[in-house]
Amino acid sequence: MMTYIPSTSRGGGDYGWLKTRYSFSFANYYDPMKMGFGALRVINDDWIGPQSGFGKHQHANMEIITIPFLGTLSHKDSTGGEGDIRAGEVQVMSAGTGVVHSEYNHGDEPVELFQIWIEPKSYGVAPRYDQKTFDFNLNANKLVLLVSPDGHEESLVIHQDALIYRGVYSEDTQEKHQITPGKGVYLIMREGQVKVDDMTLTKGDAFSVSEESELVLDIHRGSDFMLLEVPPFHNAL
Repeated sequence: MMTYIPSTSRGGGDYGWLKTRYSFSFANYYDPMKMGFGALRVINDDWIGPQSGFGKHQHANMEIITIPFLGTLSHKDSTGGEGDIRAGEVQVMSAGTGVVHSEYNHGDEPVELFQIWIEPKSYGVAPRYDQKTFDFNLNANKLVLLVSPDGHEESLVIHQDALIYRGVYSEDTQEKHQITPGKGVYLIMREGQVKVDDMTLTKGDAFSVSEESELVLDIHRGSDFMLLEVPPFHNAL
């Protein structure tokens, strides 16, 4: 089953320093029909203005993936860790037993990013960060695995049986993606145009897929999107 999710159906807000679109219920946006997709809980499409950001706040028992597309975001956390996340890098944070952190744009240009939250397979793990640079020019015109449960294909590791891919395409391409048995797929567009079956997705659109074994994507050049494979939601151990 495939479900088309137009960009116009998303929540969001404009707070001056922050402009955001929410794929699922978050902060002041609540829709009981949009509480997540399987273990996927959050996809926020954020624009953070210069010299602004999120002050200290706490997370626990969540796998948080930050993917900047433009600009540099600085973070500090209660474990003593701090650093910058730049466009082309991906950061994962296992909040586990609890972590307090801040995220700030110290630059003179805005930061654009996706932040993704995935429910963990196990609660109470030790908090940890990791990040890595991915070369999407070298790896253009194919799906690049960013996040997995076991680090295969040199991906970052999270505590859940989920896979996160990014595809950046400079050529018209047809992609056939085999879906891991038992998992659903959520695809969200950042730029460009992708057609699957009779659905055409453009900037901000998404679709969810369940009980399918393969996706055939007709991808237009200039497209940039995230594809997530996630298991059904189960209460963590």
